Amino acid sequence: MPLLRTGLMASLLITLQLPLFAQTIDVDITPGHSTNQFVPAETLGAGIDRIATKSIDPLLAQPVLTKTLSAGWQTVSYRQNTELLVEAWHWNPEGTWSDPKGQGYFTGSASLGKPIHYSYGYALPHRGFTRNDGTGNAGFSRLTDGDENTYWKSNPYLAQKFTGEPDSSHPQWVILDLWQAQKIDTLRIAWAAPYATHYVVQYWTGDDPIKAPTRGVWQAFPLGTIGAGKGGTETIRLSAEPAAVRFLRIWMTESSNTCDLHGSSDPRNCVGYAIKELYLGTTTADGLLHDLIRHTPDQEQTTTYCSSVDPWHSPADLPTTRQAQLGFDLFYTTGITRGLPAMVPIALIYGTPEDAVAEISYLKKRNYPISYVEMGEESDGQYMLPEDYAALYLQWADALHHLDPSLKLGGPSFQGVNKDIEVWPDANGQSSWVRRFVNYLNAHHRLADLSFFSFEHYPYDPCKLTWASLYDEPELVTRIMQTWREDGLPAGLPLLITESNLAAGASETYMDIFSGLWLADYIGSFLTAGGKGVYYFHYLPLPMEHGCNDSPGTFGMFTVGNDYQVQQQLPQYFATQLITSEWVQPGKEVHHVFPVRTDIDDGTGHALVTAYALERPDGQWSLLVVNRDQDNEHKVRIRFHDDASRREAAFTGEVRVTSFGRAQYLWHPAQTVFMAHPEHNYDTSIQTEKDGHAAPDGPPVASKVTGEKGTAYVLPAASITVLRGNISK
Repeated sequence: MPLLRTGLMASLLITLQLPLFAQTIDVDITPGHSTNQFVPAETLGAGIDRIATKSIDPLLAQPVLTKTLSAGWQTVSYRQNTELLVEAWHWNPEGTWSDPKGQGYFTGSASLGKPIHYSYGYALPHRGFTRNDGTGNAGFSRLTDGDENTYWKSNPYLAQKFTGEPDSSHPQWVILDLWQAQKIDTLRIAWAAPYATHYVVQYWTGDDPIKAPTRGVWQAFPLGTIGAGKGGTETIRLSAEPAAVRFLRIWMTESSNTCDLHGSSDPRNCVGYAIKELYLGTTTADGLLHDLIRHTPDQEQTTTYCSSVDPWHSPADLPTTRQAQLGFDLFYTTGITRGLPAMVPIALIYGTPEDAVAEISYLKKRNYPISYVEMGEESDGQYMLPEDYAALYLQWADALHHLDPSLKLGGPSFQGVNKDIEVWPDANGQSSWVRRFVNYLNAHHRLADLSFFSFEHYPYDPCKLTWASLYDEPELVTRIMQTWREDGLPAGLPLLITESNLAAGASETYMDIFSGLWLADYIGSFLTAGGKGVYYFHYLPLPMEHGCNDSPGTFGMFTVGNDYQVQQQLPQYFATQLITSEWVQPGKEVHHVFPVRTDIDDGTGHALVTAYALERPDGQWSLLVVNRDQDNEHKVRIRFHDDASRREAAFTGEVRVTSFGRAQYLWHPAQTVFMAHPEHNYDTSIQTEKDGHAAPDGPPVASKVTGEKGTAYVLPAASITVLRGNISK
């Protein structure tokens, strides 16, 4: 299907002589007022993640690949899903284990052997999470699994041997969540090795230390400070009388540095902290502990959280999953990267420096171009304290920059958030994750090792969207970028959104015109605010999922069938084409972004029309205009002004006008009908009548009009319009 529809439909976009009441889009073209500059081939990208193994080859084959590329996204970011699932990533299935027994710490092979088609994640047997923000309900913790033959162990790279700092500089911790306040006075810890010789047992005074870390404090139990721990099984009477507690934390600051069950041959086995099982309750006069913990190896166990996890594992820890990451050779050779440098990840949170170096060595040997190296995935979702992430970051940076000093390293790939990341306040009362991360790098004179700052953007709850949600996006993305700067990121440090979409969960909203309007506003506002790279997610077509309120939904630009062939384009596909092919000049030349002001609102301060202006390398001025009024078209005059020369200008001569709105696209939701049970006189079953579909289903409509001072341009209701041409001298 061609991109643009011309002819009769173009009559919707005829120009009119400007009436006195017409509204205005005012573009500030003063040379010194440009807010950003970017190169489309480097800035407008998309992300590829772990997907169903059976779908990888069909989605990278023709004709699906050609359809995907036709959207116009350029550079690609390879997402590392394994760290979200608390897994060790075998980017190359071939490699070596640290232990001669064929277990331990795995390093992928940098040798150029058989091309890597798929790669996999291995579950970590020393896991301490029942759940975290990446895993949802996957996996379980070894702290309350009822088996003292298993144990949690902290990440050895956070111990003094590797950080060069006292263990107390990187306290490790575990948390028990009893779900509701329970009266307790006794904790029993079945230590593994190494164990804590110095630790404090604390309770939380607020509501939830995980979701609201600044709304409460950790308070030590009266008898909860231990200064000479002996390991083994320690029973600690925390207080003389039982106290009502929901959250309990063990805060560990000095290790015994004794070796775990994996032996003394590897120093990583002999640092940090390890716990077999936790028991919590009350002790009666007869000396018996009455345990309140639910011990079971599944999600029914008492919930635990932990500061870090040892990446030690074995071949037996490969899950029987039906998902895989793309192998690097498949990723780079199918055409999905367009031959452009790609952002690649390294495993940091559950990896080793040696493995990261081997990965980059492999890519360099293959001559695969790398734009950026992202260090770890969603450290905030793993509840890492910023000093811990920073300590790992610098160790990995040392190793990678020893290999290649020119590598552009960055992170931390925050989850999609709309506000500052807060953590428990440090000794100075500082609770901003980013500020503490920057402070750590500065204190070690290593801020130069941070070449970019990355985060994700999923601004909405997919089940709580209204049309008015569209009004929020420009401020949301602009404000969070300003927040990172206020937290101490240097003014010139590139901000990259390495994964983004409307929401992290699927719903039928993705198929509605709403999602296309949101995408245009998001990209325009991000670039206007100074963003240097944006990666749309998810690039490859995905099947429909069960979404909000029982609606089907998909996460991307297309609907696909069971054979993974594209069935229909969705609004974000057409919006993408307007951005990548109409608004910008495709290629590798510099575009300049200028500020825009509109005077079109709903009377309450909500902007009904937003606009984003570019000076393109071909000399044309291009406006991306979003009419968020779903009921009314708007006639607008375009005014350009230069404060330096006190000059005003307008589009002149031929102006290309391309628009996509409800006249070009309308989604019809899936229909369901109630069917009467054959043996009863009432409805007992539901049958889907037909899948949702779009009719009409695009493409955008284009026309060429003559611009001059006083020309008004029609913005259809609920539409994206690109106006492009030259301006009067």
